[in-house]
Amino acid sequence: MDLTEAQRRVDAWIGQFEEGYWPPLANLARLTEEVGELARLMNHKFGPKTKKPGEPEQDLALELADVLFVLLVIANEQGIDLAEALERTLEKYRARDSERWVRKEE
Repeated sequence: MDLTEAQRRVDAWIGQFEEGYWPPLANLARLTEEVGELARLMNHKFGPKTKKPGEPEQDLALELADVLFVLLVIANEQGIDLAEALERTLEKYRARDSERWVRKEE
């Protein structure tokens, strides 16, 4: 699924509820919560922090998808086309960082 389709599907999901989109700062708080869960998992998996006994395993892919979901929500609520925004960002990185690192040999 591409970003446009993802945004459409998130909008369809949110649109079925009377409450609709949450206000921007509430969505930012949700994003912060999801990034915190991702950070906790990454720290358990790759860092020095060990899990508590009996703590269930988490799925890195699902934690990343939770972050993406909230980003899609924020983009929709703000009327932002993320596919177009990502293209602009990729171009920014291509222009700014094309000579920043050593390229792999062909």
